[in-house]
Amino acid sequence: MRAQPPPPPSWADAGLVSGEAVELDVRVARLGSRVLALLIDAVIQLVLFLLLGAVLAMVALALLGDVLDAALAGALQVVLMVLVLLGYPVVMERFAGGRTVGKLAVGLRVVRADGGPVGVGQSLTRALVGVAVEWPGLVLPLLSWAASVTVMLTDPRGRRLGDLVAGTLVVHSRGAALWRPLPPAPPPLLAWATTLDLTRFDDRLALAVRQYLDRLPQLAEPDRSRLGRALWVEAAAVTSPPPPWSAPDWVYLSAVLAERGRRAALRLGRARAVTATLWPELVPPSAVAPAALRPAAPAVDRLRSAAPEAAPDPVRR
Repeated sequence: MRAQPPPPPSWADAGLVSGEAVELDVRVARLGSRVLALLIDAVIQLVLFLLLGAVLAMVALALLGDVLDAALAGALQVVLMVLVLLGYPVVMERFAGGRTVGKLAVGLRVVRADGGPVGVGQSLTRALVGVAVEWPGLVLPLLSWAASVTVMLTDPRGRRLGDLVAGTLVVHSRGAALWRPLPPAPPPLLAWATTLDLTRFDDRLALAVRQYLDRLPQLAEPDRSRLGRALWVEAAAVTSPPPPWSAPDWVYLSAVLAERGRRAALRLGRARAVTATLWPELVPPSAVAPAALRPAAPAVDRLRSAAPEAAPDPVRR
């Protein structure tokens, strides 16, 4: 087996280092992903403004019906807008780990410049700078928007003006790992793998085994053997029967995971074949399962197709 190739240099471009002086594989968020998150947050803020505005209007009419005029109503709208524009990101980043709804959807997170969790003061600073000169940009909107985009495009870590002032950074919270093909199951274990009961082999354990096998060439002894033994003990507790002969733990794990993938491919192929039969428009021809994955024909059909054709009766012509 070959070791996994190193990731491209642009992946770990956040420049964050752990306490053990190890560079973290964290990518900074660039203009595209941040604009998408901003659009989602803008829609949510608009909905909040409309809902809270309706509630505030009813309360103001009930309490201040006699003194409520256009000037007071405009002042209340301005106060509500400021609360939504500032309160929404600050509250969300405080209680959602540096993420708003838009950042959650896109997979982004706000952290300190050193990688630590963002504080309330930093979130408030980011929001104040954003409202003033970025979005919606109360001070010279067009000029401030152009300056903000220029700063984000030229900064090595994609920071905007609010990040530079508050000392923060927006990073991707979802890793972009390279997955290489799993090692195939050894032929002597293929017959044993087909008899396995995998009903209790859940997705969590399968993901742990998948990650271990993917990083197996990069692990050093004795950690590789110790981790493989721990995973196999956990896998053996939820699978049966036991393996027929002694082999390294990673060999058993490869056989179990390969058999689980084979069964999943069979189920997917049968489902696609049924869908293609009932509704061919939903399944493109390339997505139909190959003959090896299609469900077997009924026994009657197989016998009928295998039976030779009856010879013509020479008497009854």
